[in-house]
Amino acid sequence: MQLHNLQPAPGSVHKQKRLGRGEASGKGGTSTKGNKGGQSRTGYKIKMAHEGGQMPIQRRIPKRGFNNINRISYKVFNLSQIDALVEKYGLTEFSVDNLYINGLVSQTDRVKILGTGELKAKLPFKVNAASAKAKAAIEAAGGSVEILK
Repeated sequence: MQLHNLQPAPGSVHKQKRLGRGEASGKGGTSTKGNKGGQSRTGYKIKMAHEGGQMPIQRRIPKRGFNNINRISYKVFNLSQIDALVEKYGLTEFSVDNLYINGLVSQTDRVKILGTGELKAKLPFKVNAASAKAKAAIEAAGGSVEILK
């Protein structure tokens, strides 16, 4: 076998349909597209959600909900979780940077401390927000809270 002897498998190559080449071709006139309507015209393309005249699903289903663009969402940590995290990761300071380094939050997350549970560790906290109950519990345990901007 040589390059000049190569041929496609028998039956795999079909002759191209030559449309609009006169009546004698058998496919002249309307070029097998029928008479009139969008599909016979040039540039016709069916829309993505077209359902043949039936009301499309994205219009049948009602709109729900609201996405508030001014919402500030926080990654929340309770006091009951903090002792376990300090022990597991060996934190000397509970800050957003330390949490990011240990893979607990992403770089853009804001961190908030909530007051559920008890705190035994005496730590400085550098977070974006803290509840009043959490602040009081941290300061009672001998730590400090710094709220970041």
